[in-house]
Amino acid sequence: MFIGHFGLALAAKKLAPRTSLGTLLFATEFADLIWPIFLLLGIEHVRVAPGITRMTPLDFYDYPISHSLLALAVCSAVVGGAYYLFTRYTAGAWAVALGIVSHWFLDVVMHRADMPLWPGGPRIGIGLWNSWTAGIAVEILTFTVGIWMYRDLTRPKDAVGRYAVWGLMTLVLFVWIGSLVSGPPPNEKVIACGALSMWIAVPWGWWADKHREIRGA
Repeated sequence: MFIGHFGLALAAKKLAPRTSLGTLLFATEFADLIWPIFLLLGIEHVRVAPGITRMTPLDFYDYPISHSLLALAVCSAVVGGAYYLFTRYTAGAWAVALGIVSHWFLDVVMHRADMPLWPGGPRIGIGLWNSWTAGIAVEILTFTVGIWMYRDLTRPKDAVGRYAVWGLMTLVLFVWIGSLVSGPPPNEKVIACGALSMWIAVPWGWWADKHREIRGA
């Protein structure tokens, strides 16, 4: 899943209104933010295998730390706990913790059976990436519901608040569409460098969210 993770971050603002959208994006995208770092360090690996699924040519055969349920559960507890220690905001800590571990469950829906339960353990996956119609429908539905919930909860303070969030979501949408229509990437390094660019969403989300406020607050 790609834009669905962003949709979940937008929706999570309803659970924790005082938590920055940048923090929520960091949480729901956590697995995909650390994954390219592990690729570049040679800790995890991916293969380009055109035809392995209809929606992506990537074979995620080795990512036991960034994408296993157990590892993400541990990271969820650590990061969520750290957030609580710094903010004393219980709802925000839960939103961060659940956001991190949610990545695995959303990916299980889309991926073939390559999502490990724990490093070296069994792998599962429903495989909606094998259907263009189902895969795209689930991504768009999750993304759209998140946008609607965030827009319903918040309002802009100024011009930045009016346009910055939607600029980020437009960028994310076009990156996703580009990944669907472009050819297979040439190698693992190119994949990692492209994935690293998504780190921009964290400070962008924080900046845009500071220029919005909770309706009725």
